[in-house]
Amino acid sequence: MAKASTRAPVLGPAFIRLLARFSAADLPRTPPVLTERLAQWFDWNRAITLSRALDNRLPGAEAGAGFDDAQDAECARLRQALLDTIEADIDLSAPRRKDASAAGIDPGYLPYRQHCLAAQRAMQATTGLLRGRLRDMLALQSPTKARLAEVDAVMEATLSPREQALLAVVPGLLGLHYQRLRDAGAPNTNDPTGADTPDDTSAAPATGPWLARFRQDMRIALLAELDVRFHPIDGLLAALRTR
Repeated sequence: MAKASTRAPVLGPAFIRLLARFSAADLPRTPPVLTERLAQWFDWNRAITLSRALDNRLPGAEAGAGFDDAQDAECARLRQALLDTIEADIDLSAPRRKDASAAGIDPGYLPYRQHCLAAQRAMQATTGLLRGRLRDMLALQSPTKARLAEVDAVMEATLSPREQALLAVVPGLLGLHYQRLRDAGAPNTNDPTGADTPDDTSAAPATGPWLARFRQDMRIALLAELDVRFHPIDGLLAALRTR
């Protein structure tokens, strides 16, 4: 019988809890205070820029295309396209090109890693462009909203590099999760009948309930990442819809 986990539950958003479950590392029971963590991420140049965005005279609204129902529908379409990318069938054939970054990775996990990386690239490209476009539209509505757009631009420039670095570890954590589930689902190597059983658990066939669980976990992880990437976009949309 498998031992019950003795690790303390991790507090925080669903995405963080999910990644903590994939990781074998012990994480702190209490998450760090947000203000303390932000203080580590903001250098003095960024802090001054943010202060100016908050304290300077309200910028004037500029001329340009405004936000309307068509723009709202386009945002929904782009999000659905990203959902379709995550839900798409995974190509299980061997990669055609050699990838130096994939050296040492379980061959059975490579197709899933490629799917994860492709979904992340699509999310990063789409949400980056969409956030900038919505920010430009927000600046057209009123001086107050123009200030909000300016603050969002500073926050994106400051936090996005850190966010991308953290999200880049997701494929690796999923790879560890794949290996643990595969090893747990591999045939028993201590066969009492004395039959020859491969010592290398990577020889275990990539099939069975463990694989179905992994595919579902990867899907949930990518959907949670999509929600995280859309948090600032959802905030901009809420501001744009408020008149």
